[in-house]
Amino acid sequence: MTCRTLCRLIHRRMASVAAASRPTAEQVLAHRNTVFSREQARQRALYPRIEKIEVTIQGPGLEGTLMVMNKGMSTPHSCARHLTEYHVTSSALALVDGEPWPLYQPLTHSCTVSLLTFKDNDPSLVNQAYWRSCAALLGQVVETAFKEEFAVELLAIPEVPVTSGAFCCDVVLDPQLDSWTPSEESLRSLTRGAQQLIHQDLAWEPLEVVPAVALEAFSHSRCKQEEVEKKAAENPKGTVTLYRCGDYVLLSGGPLVARTGLCFQYEVTALHSLGQGPHGLHRRAQALSLPLQQQAHHTVWRKLRQRAEKLVEVPSAAESAPPPPTVSSPPPASQ
Repeated sequence: MTCRTLCRLIHRRMASVAAASRPTAEQVLAHRNTVFSREQARQRALYPRIEKIEVTIQGPGLEGTLMVMNKGMSTPHSCARHLTEYHVTSSALALVDGEPWPLYQPLTHSCTVSLLTFKDNDPSLVNQAYWRSCAALLGQVVETAFKEEFAVELLAIPEVPVTSGAFCCDVVLDPQLDSWTPSEESLRSLTRGAQQLIHQDLAWEPLEVVPAVALEAFSHSRCKQEEVEKKAAENPKGTVTLYRCGDYVLLSGGPLVARTGLCFQYEVTALHSLGQGPHGLHRRAQALSLPLQQQAHHTVWRKLRQRAEKLVEVPSAAESAPPPPTVSSPPPASQ
């Protein structure tokens, strides 16, 4: 028996032992879901009595519309339901007192609400939230697509601009898959997984939590725990936001759009190898999507897809950080 063959056998045996000792993917996802549901129930119990708040709606044809809603229970989506079917189906995000606000996040005080759509004069906030949401959907698909015996670690969902041509998420697959190169059929399978979630029209439920709750939810992932600590340190409030899509719980660095059904054209375009990293062989999954209100002809889509196959370059934290302020030197003292 050659040394190489022996090493392979030892590696496979070690992988089998590790797989037997770790919780299954189903158990990990169920744990996150349980923590999310428990904390959501706790937060709802903070409002035992129905208290009323006044919500002023802003938007074309809605100026001066005043609604009396339930504190800690009503959401911008609840407000949309009191308007028209168009507002319910087209609204993707909200502004609450000028701040981006997920459509399903409860309102806790009297405020002004603007409902945002992809057809607004300036859809930049909605577009970025959509890009972020599609990347979250990609992470969900990749993390749940493989057989039970293969571990998948979702590392991060980089914040990339819409102009990058593709959204992405970084993952580490089971060491047994290090030599695996995804085929076109593999990418089509991932695309079908995303399209199934889109067809279900699932809400992205937000939940703002203290770091301890998020750390418990992601107790099986040291990488995610590090991300929780980083995002909490960057937030002046010291909190992080979890989202639940179906029974899948994720961590997001910014607001997501209301629901998966707002996506229309969606295709997984690549799974690039980034080389060895601290957690194993790092890969970058990439995809492309357009919302229901902005469909593209198939010839345009083909060109967009070709661009989305190219590796998305994500700047490091040091590169993306703003430059330090320039401190001018004091004038020389007069002699």
